[in-house]
Amino acid sequence: MTLLPPDALADRLKSGLLSFPVTHFDADLRVDEARYREHLAWQSSFDVAGLFAAGGTGEGFSLTSEEIDRVLRIAVQESGDRVPVLAPATGSTAQAVAQAQAAQTAGASGLLLFPPYLTEASQAGLVEHISAVCSATDLGVIVYSRANAVLVDTTVAEAADRNPTLIGLKDGVGDIEQMTRTYAKVGDRLIYVGGLPTAETFALPLLQLGVSTYSSALYNFLPEFALRFYAAVRAQDRTAVYQMLSDFVIPYLDIRDRQRGYAVSIVKAGLTAVGRDGGRVRPPLTDLTEAELSELTTLVSKVS
Repeated sequence: MTLLPPDALADRLKSGLLSFPVTHFDADLRVDEARYREHLAWQSSFDVAGLFAAGGTGEGFSLTSEEIDRVLRIAVQESGDRVPVLAPATGSTAQAVAQAQAAQTAGASGLLLFPPYLTEASQAGLVEHISAVCSATDLGVIVYSRANAVLVDTTVAEAADRNPTLIGLKDGVGDIEQMTRTYAKVGDRLIYVGGLPTAETFALPLLQLGVSTYSSALYNFLPEFALRFYAAVRAQDRTAVYQMLSDFVIPYLDIRDRQRGYAVSIVKAGLTAVGRDGGRVRPPLTDLTEAELSELTTLVSKVS
């Protein structure tokens, strides 16, 4: 795929569902390239608007910078001719800048900027963090508002004014008032991506706040179900959305909520449940128990 200018990337991403592919590991918890490539080929064979390599669901927080670069390059090689592949920018500002520059070299279509690692920051400091990464490359950047980098409306507006390559805000908080303030102030200057786990739970109400797309963890193992759900949200088909929530998503959440970190672990378990071997998660995450995997497999069989 020809490198998309930031505005064209924004148009592409907001046109459909987004996915954060899991990163496969072998028995020794090293990146398993063969299984990862197979997964990417499957993920990009459906009508998805963008793939985010080494993101949260991809356990990017457990990868070294060298592994992030490797995983990204594999994703670009395997899927980049069909689907935009976005890279993470993580850690300190200096690390995030270095990862952003490496991502452009690797052929990424854009960046997802995660909160700076393990420090609190003022809103002014967050603007500087965002601006440093935006100015480091020509790639379009989506900034992730969550954890220790929750962005208020004035901060988003200032960052957007200063940085033409800032194309989006991913919301991992779910503060309706703040999202309303942000959309009222910034409008369609940015795209808005739902980033709460599990995103389907919030997709319909957030659509009214300008959140036109979201990152679906379910797409990893139930791509057709995830795409049907997204289509129902965009059509504002409340009956279909709530039926799918009742039939699958809410029982899935009941399993997910049993342990911290299961929002990622259950996705790999979901792959195993559909016969595609998601494998293990890296510490500090923990895998589902055998009983929970059996319960998930039964649930998945009802909608797959």
